[in-house]
Amino acid sequence: MSESHAIDTHEAGSTEADSLAPGLYLVATPIGNLEDITLRALRILKSADRIACEDTRQTQKLLNHYQIATPALSLHQHNERERALELIEDLKAGKRIAVVSDAGTPGISDPGSWLTRAAIGAGISVYPIPGANAAVTAIIASGLSTSDFQFLGFLPEKAGARRTRLEELSHAPGNEAARTLVFYEAPHRILETLADLESVWGPTLRVVVARELTKLHEEFLRGAVSEVKANLAARDRIRGEITLLVEAVPVTSEQQSLGSLLDQLHRLETSEGLSEKEALKRIARESNQSKSDVYRELQRERAKGSSKPR
Repeated sequence: MSESHAIDTHEAGSTEADSLAPGLYLVATPIGNLEDITLRALRILKSADRIACEDTRQTQKLLNHYQIATPALSLHQHNERERALELIEDLKAGKRIAVVSDAGTPGISDPGSWLTRAAIGAGISVYPIPGANAAVTAIIASGLSTSDFQFLGFLPEKAGARRTRLEELSHAPGNEAARTLVFYEAPHRILETLADLESVWGPTLRVVVARELTKLHEEFLRGAVSEVKANLAARDRIRGEITLLVEAVPVTSEQQSLGSLLDQLHRLETSEGLSEKEALKRIARESNQSKSDVYRELQRERAKGSSKPR
């Protein structure tokens, strides 16, 4: 075997019986189907001194399934900085610490990044153990471009901030051609987010909602944002982890006009004779948003307009 194709076993040796080197191991775990874990990940979880878990109860299901008895402790967004101090001392003493999130790859919209930076700062070896990731899993089966994509994690929870973020993305520098944007989204917010996407890019925007990836009820909804939103809105309840993919195309001036809440309001008032209050109710209903969220967005647009130079 040539040197360039040699298997690198510096972190653990070539067999399970070999000693695992000291250091921090960032271990990807299944996002649904428990079979989606690598042999290397299983070996490291068995050989580590401790496993730092986003939720010990969730990880214990995986450990029990594969008969792994390694002690586990919590490492989540609320205690990561404090817990890192303890784990760094263990690592300095030569311990082998594995880090896992509830599902997927640690540090990708999950805990692990702070501890990783602290370990690197302390001169401790950090080993990435690749495996399942919801964003990559979704994009390869989405039918959208895989050559130019951007992972953006979760959008802001508040309606105004979310809309502002999407508007920024629609006008991002270098956005001359379509590219794929990848988000994670909660099921109780997906309709609001789709409504915001429709407002910013228009009803023909191509999107993919990937739900419950690798699980029994895995589902891909592909099509225009208006169609996908209508499909989900017709359901009694939306469940499961969601990865949202957007074919982001340059926004034209005409689309900007159609997407403006002020312009929508003006059209309803002039063409249908609705009062502002009635028009706001209509917009809120058709976009699956609360009236208060739509009103706040209207105030934001008016404030933005009044701040422009004349």
